[in-house]
Amino acid sequence: MSEILKRLSLNQITLNRFTLKECVEACVRQNLGWIGPWRNKVADLGLAESARIIGDAGLRVSGLCRGGYFPAPTPATRRRQIDDNLRAIDEAATLGTDTLVLVCGPAPDRDIDAARGMVADGIAAIVDHARASRVKLAIEPLHPMFAADRSVICLVDEALELANRFDAADVGLTLDVFHIWWDPQIYRKIAACAGRIFAFHVSDWPVPLPGIFAARSMMGTGVIEIHRLRKAVEAAGYSGPIEVEIMNEALWAREADDVIQEMKQTFAEFV
Repeated sequence: MSEILKRLSLNQITLNRFTLKECVEACVRQNLGWIGPWRNKVADLGLAESARIIGDAGLRVSGLCRGGYFPAPTPATRRRQIDDNLRAIDEAATLGTDTLVLVCGPAPDRDIDAARGMVADGIAAIVDHARASRVKLAIEPLHPMFAADRSVICLVDEALELANRFDAADVGLTLDVFHIWWDPQIYRKIAACAGRIFAFHVSDWPVPLPGIFAARSMMGTGVIEIHRLRKAVEAAGYSGPIEVEIMNEALWAREADDVIQEMKQTFAEFV
């Protein structure tokens, strides 16, 4: 196996219709060493059983998706969101990963500035627990088309400015090529993230997009310069696992081994 393939991690949503157990079994059959589970799939199986199955298979967990969604209309609901993030940190630690991906959440009303303040307050409320649990918080800036319903944090430099409020060992970034490729300043911004990149996700941007959420495609089938972005992230100090995270209805309808085989081939060629 090539060195780059040793870093390939299956983000579980790429096989969205399969259970965590089925995804783990497919990873073993296809000789993958990493998996990035989603919390809903872990909950379906149970946290302890999920950790056991992953560990028994010899897989390592690249990161847990997801924490975040801090903005909420009332103090009580914001408190519930913080409590959920504290649980997510515990889940990440139990699964054996040091990275919790944060999708920060939309504004509960039209006040996007206030929502960004809630994100900062939410991270501040959980960072001590994350540090004590040896889990890093990885803020993921999302493409601006998701600002209304998924995250008010959309730009890499915006996410970095937020992360810089905290210790570099505790809070950093998840960089996903689908969300950042279009930015004309992206390579300068990636370089500025040195020491703060905790996760790196790949997929491609097909033309035309088949949707918004389930819009991504296999590497090499779209317009993203994935290899160049990977080299830039490495130059900024990141050498960890690389998650393939593809939301795509047509892909979800296929068999797990077929998807992973194509994923390995395109990852080796285009990442």
